[in-house]
This record gives sequence, structure tokens and C-alpha cells, in this order.
Amino acid sequence: MDVNTLPGDRRGQARNNAPRSGGRTAAREQAWQDDDYTTHGATALQPKAAPQAKPKRGDADAGTPARLRVAPPAPVAAPRAPFVALVLVLVLAGVVGILVLNTKIAENAFVLDHLHKKQSTLDQSEQQLTSDIANNESPVNLAARATQLGLVPSRTPAFLLLPDGTKLEMPGPGNGK
Repeated sequence: MDVNTLPGDRRGQARNNAPRSGGRTAAREQAWQDDDYTTHGATALQPKAAPQAKPKRGDADAGTPARLRVAPPAPVAAPRAPFVALVLVLVLAGVVGILVLNTKIAENAFVLDHLHKKQSTLDQSEQQLTSDIANNESPVNLAARATQLGLVPSRTPAFLLLPDGTKLEMPGPGNGK
């Protein structure tokens, strides 16, 4: 028996059984039998050239065209060795790539930790320098430093009259104690 074709008496067996659908299937089957088509199925329906008397199923009439059937697909014989080699190369490249990536990530983690420590040291140094500048700019420290340099506070300011009539205050000489 050919795998791709059904036996010729199979349709007859289906008609002998009682219809389960209440007669709808049998009516559809009878309408299908009355059509003028020489092929069965949904793949290649061709109408007959001229209406002729239908041959019986068992007759091998030379005027009847042969029934169409689906041909099996052509066997595909792909070589396995190149495919297996390609898969192995891809897997090995992926593993090596992941290893290199993890190594770079670990190396960058050490560099990042070193930079965080350096940033922390620089932040502390900046804070100390800002504190020193603010301390040196205070009026108490400025007066003490001026005294160390030999400066004395002014007691009376001097005024200077300019030709355009403006008056400028100028400190006078201090008295050295």
C-alpha cells in the first residue's frame, strides 16, 4: 500500500456507516459525488473537458485522467559536521567573550574603588582648605595679622576735596603706640 494515497474503497466505507450529523454529511457527500471533477481533495481540482459517463471505481479506463496525489518532499541531506563545528565555535566564542567581559568588569571595579577613595581624600582636603580660607578672612584674624605686620588703626579720617567738588574720606596717619 502506498503511503501517499488512500485505498479506493475508503469513501465507500464512510457512506455505509450511519451519519452522525443527522444527514447533513451524507447530503454533502452525495452533492460532492455528483460534481464533474476527476480529482478529490482541496489541492488540484480540474473540471472535465466534456461531460461523459462516470466510470466506476474499479474500472481502469484509458480515457480517464489519472488521480492527482501529493508528492513527498525531497529529502534534505545537510552535512552535519560543518553545522556542529559552527555551533561549537559560537559556543566557545560566547564563553570566551563572557570571560573577557567579566575580567574587564572586575578590573574596572578595582579602578573605580581606587577613584572613590581618591575622591574622598580630595573632598576632605577641599573642605579643610575652605575652612582655612574662611578662618583667615574673619575680622579678628585680619586685625591680629595687621598688628603683626606693624599696622596701627586710624583714629581720625582725612578728607580730600577734588576739583569737581566731591569729597573723599582718606584715613590719616596713625599714632604709633
